[in-house]
Amino acid sequence: MAESEREPESAAEAIPPACQNFMIPRKEINMVPDMAKWKRSQAYADYMGFILTLNEGIKGKKLTCEYKVSEPIEKLVALLNTLDRWIDETPPVDQPSRFGNKAFRTWYAKLDQGAENLVATVVPKNLAEAVPEVAVYLKESVGNSTRIDYGTGHEAAFAAFLCCLCKIGVLRVDDQLAIVFKVFNRYLEVMRKLQKTYRMEPAGSQGVWGLDDFQFLPFIWGSSQLIDHPNLEPCHFVNEKVVNENHKDFMFLECILFITEMKTGPFAEHSNQLWNISAVPSWSKVNQGLIRMYKAECLEKFPVIQHFKFGSLLSIQPVSS
Repeated sequence: MAESEREPESAAEAIPPACQNFMIPRKEINMVPDMAKWKRSQAYADYMGFILTLNEGIKGKKLTCEYKVSEPIEKLVALLNTLDRWIDETPPVDQPSRFGNKAFRTWYAKLDQGAENLVATVVPKNLAEAVPEVAVYLKESVGNSTRIDYGTGHEAAFAAFLCCLCKIGVLRVDDQLAIVFKVFNRYLEVMRKLQKTYRMEPAGSQGVWGLDDFQFLPFIWGSSQLIDHPNLEPCHFVNEKVVNENHKDFMFLECILFITEMKTGPFAEHSNQLWNISAVPSWSKVNQGLIRMYKAECLEKFPVIQHFKFGSLLSIQPVSS
């Protein structure tokens, strides 16, 4: 059995929060040997289970397909719309350096102060005790205000934020399509706007050898969307015409469009890893390979995971079988 098939069931099948002692998440991975604790942790099992459940749920479906949009989903989109509006209200400042516009710190301060209030708009009153714990993941998901950078660790914090909302029962199993297509997709739009507006640096980027400077999950989920597509194959995503005609339906192609807008020169040079992926024969192979790569290059890398925070919902305790 393939490794990706025997991951834990959905984190959405949550424990009732009545018996939960919520806590402010904190860092637990302080040295490289601590990585073993992370890989054995309940948090790792729940996080990977969540990613793979969504990966399965959206297989073969377009962003534009019909799906249920619940009230919590609409509230999450409204929350992201607020973050977007704050970017408009916080224009970049004139400064000598081209990268890392300091206005990002002003924008981030608004989120830092307002995160709990924002999360409280999504979480029902009877779960108010969970708000401070869940809000930490939202604050961690937008980039680092000191370095003015953003990377896959911040993206993971947003997925963790959504996973926590599933664990306390705010998001449910039938929200799966909307979680990816409506909420996560809106998150990507806001992050791209942040990156462009404040010229954020890629966090710990591997440059041309990384999959992308900023994101990873939309490539995993985006490749799942394309599995068994009647005419789009992996070799097609390097074709500009194909991308322009189909990007509104597929997250993967939306990512490619953003990369080509932001970078100049031959695709094979500025995005070598993606160029190599275009030679893989099928989308299901691409999807499986990306899941393995995500584990190896993001979740098993100390520079990424040292920043991850653990609380009661995503626990550092060893997984209970």
